[in-house]
Amino acid sequence: MSNHVEQQGDQNGPASKRLAEVVLLFLKLGLTAFGGPAAHIAIMHDEVVKRRRWLDERGFLDLLGVTNLIPGPNSTEMAIHIGYLRAGYPGLILGGICFMLPAVLITIALAWVYVRYGALPEAGWLLYGVKPVIIVIILQALLGLGKKAVKGPLTAIIGLLVIAGGFFDINQLVLLLAGGLVVMAIENRQRLKGKGLYALLVPVIPVSGAGASAAYTIPFSSTILFLKFLKIGAVLYGSGYVLLAFLHADFVTGLGWLTDKQLIDAVAIGQITPGPVFTTATFIGYILGGVPGSVLATIGIFLPSFIIVAIISHFVTRLRNSPWAAGLLDGVNVASLGLMTTVTWYLGTATFVNPFSIVLAIVAAVLLLRFRVNSTWIILGGAAVGLIKGML
Repeated sequence: MSNHVEQQGDQNGPASKRLAEVVLLFLKLGLTAFGGPAAHIAIMHDEVVKRRRWLDERGFLDLLGVTNLIPGPNSTEMAIHIGYLRAGYPGLILGGICFMLPAVLITIALAWVYVRYGALPEAGWLLYGVKPVIIVIILQALLGLGKKAVKGPLTAIIGLLVIAGGFFDINQLVLLLAGGLVVMAIENRQRLKGKGLYALLVPVIPVSGAGASAAYTIPFSSTILFLKFLKIGAVLYGSGYVLLAFLHADFVTGLGWLTDKQLIDAVAIGQITPGPVFTTATFIGYILGGVPGSVLATIGIFLPSFIIVAIISHFVTRLRNSPWAAGLLDGVNVASLGLMTTVTWYLGTATFVNPFSIVLAIVAAVLLLRFRVNSTWIILGGAAVGLIKGML
C-alpha cells in the first residue's frame, strides 16, 4: 500500500497550505454531504481521488477497508484518515472536526427549535431533490472503485456473496471479516500447506433494541451521558439502524431519559442534516442537558474514532507490503463495496418512486459523468429543485 498512499505524502506546498486544504475540503463536505456514510464516502472519493489526486484508487480502497474493520462512524473516520495523510496529526484532528462541525451546529440549532416548539422543522422538500442525486454519486464511486477492487474471479465471487449476505441481513462485520479471511487464505494457500487452519472467533456485539420503556427513571447525570456515548462510539459497528438499537437500549429502556418518539425524532435529525449521522448524539445531548449536554455527547461518541485512527495510522501504510495483510485487504475492500451496493439498492428502491426522481437522477448522471460537474454543486442543485417543487 505504501506506493499508493505514501506517494501522496510527497505533497506539494508547505504544511500550512496542505492543512488549509484539508480544513476547507471537509468544512465544505460537512455542509453539503447528505445521504449517510455510503454517500459521504462516494463524495470523498470524487474529491480526493478524482479531483485533487491526494490518493489513488488503491490507496483509497485500502483506507476504506481498514476503516470498515474498526468501530465508529466510517465516513468520519475516512475524513480523519485522509486529513492525516494530507497534513499529519493537525490534519487528522481538523479533518475530522471540520467534517463534524457544520452538522453539530445545525443539529444544535434544530434541537433548540425542537425543545422550544416540540416539533421538527420541515425538511422533506430538500431531501426530495437530494436523494436521487446521492444515488448517482454512489453508483459512480462504486463503478470506479470496483474496477480496482475486483481483481479476478475470486474477488468477484466474494463481492457477489457479500451482496447476497447483505440482503439476508447477515452481520456486516461478519461479512467483512469472512470476505477478508477467505481471500487471504486462498491467495496464500501455498504458505498454508501443512500448517492447518484454526477457527477464528468473530466477536458479535449484543444489541438489544426491544422491550418496554424503563419502569423508573434514573436521575440525569452528565457523567453517565458522556460515558454512554463513549461506549457507543467505541464498540458500534454497522448502520444507523444499529445506532438506533444502542440508543434505545441505553436511553429509553435502560435509563428512561428519552421516549420512543424523542428517539425517533433524534435519529431523523441525524438523517436530514449533512455530515455524519452520529450527530444524533448531539441532538439527544441537547434535549437532556442543553448545550453542555450536546457537547459532552458529541465528544463522547466521536472521541474513540480519533484515538483509534491515530493509533492504526502508523500501520496502515505497511499492510499492503505483507502478503497476508494484502490478501485480507483485498477481501475486505471488495466486501466493503458489496455492502455499499446493498445499501444503495435499498436507498434506490425508496428513492425512485416517481418520474420526477428518475429524471433528476438522469440529469445528475449526465452532469457528473459527461460534464464532470463537482458533486457538491449537483447536490446543492438537487436540493434547490426539491425546494422549488415542494413550494409549487
